[in-house]
Amino acid sequence: MKYDPNEVERPLSHSPFKALTVPRPIGWLSSVSEDGVENIAPYSQWQNLTFDPPMVMFAANQYPDGRRKDTVVNAEKTGWFVWNMATWDLRESVNISAMALPPGENEFDRLDVTKQTADLSPAPMVAESPFHYECKYLTTHRLPGKSNVGTIDVVYATVERIHLNEKYLTDDGRVDITAVQPIARMGYFDYTVVTDTFEMRVPGADADAQAGLGGNPQ
Repeated sequence: MKYDPNEVERPLSHSPFKALTVPRPIGWLSSVSEDGVENIAPYSQWQNLTFDPPMVMFAANQYPDGRRKDTVVNAEKTGWFVWNMATWDLRESVNISAMALPPGENEFDRLDVTKQTADLSPAPMVAESPFHYECKYLTTHRLPGKSNVGTIDVVYATVERIHLNEKYLTDDGRVDITAVQPIARMGYFDYTVVTDTFEMRVPGADADAQAGLGGNPQ
């Protein structure tokens, strides 16, 4: 079977595109407006870009009426946003925060989470989340789609501070991902959770690269 997403008539009733680009890490991003209205929302088009310096990006589709997402506008206006790791224990709050609310409403008011003050960013952090990035806004790249909702803002930022719950660090200073159980986006309405990992090392990689210190894209 071949599937052309640009054709009107397609052999499947559901597009396989998002179902194949998996698993996608969730950018559970908190921000605040110039007027002090807090916001938090999950973005499945989220990724790190490089490590020197640490950079991240997220892509936010517009609303059908052409409005831009609050997270984008808040990051541009205040210069900051926070990434909160989305975990199995926080899955219901992550899902509720995905609701489309009017710009003046605070998603935190609907969530059973505790707000925590960040060090650098004016945006609050989710205290129950084990890890956070305080992200300093760099730039936005707008990519037009075939519709309002298909048009996206790609936001780039540097990671200026990382918060770590030491409960989820191993004795040798590594993140214990299986203890945290982060969730990731799949296709359709599906998600997955990380409960198992395995290690592979690139043949011939030097010691620094194997330790994740650079020299090899890990």
